[in-house]
Amino acid sequence: MASASPSPVRLVVPDLGMPGASLTLSLWLVPEGAAVLEGDRVAELLCGAATVDLEAPITGRLVRQLVDEDDVVAPGTALAEFEAAGEGGES
Repeated sequence: MASASPSPVRLVVPDLGMPGASLTLSLWLVPEGAAVLEGDRVAELLCGAATVDLEAPITGRLVRQLVDEDDVVAPGTALAEFEAAGEGGES
């Protein structure tokens, strides 16, 4: 009997301590389906003139991007879903 799939791990916009600042997802660095290691840079967030690198929360695969490049986002917004290595579908 197959066990239920675990919930995906979400990458969320961090609270950068800059209330009222406009945050934009400027660039996806890896495509959907790509294998990642925990800590790999997966996206860039633009905050005013500063660029913030967003890192993979786990080792596994980026299953789904939830926002598009150039979308305005807020702290706590889910950006992507990741599946842990060794879980989920076939390779």
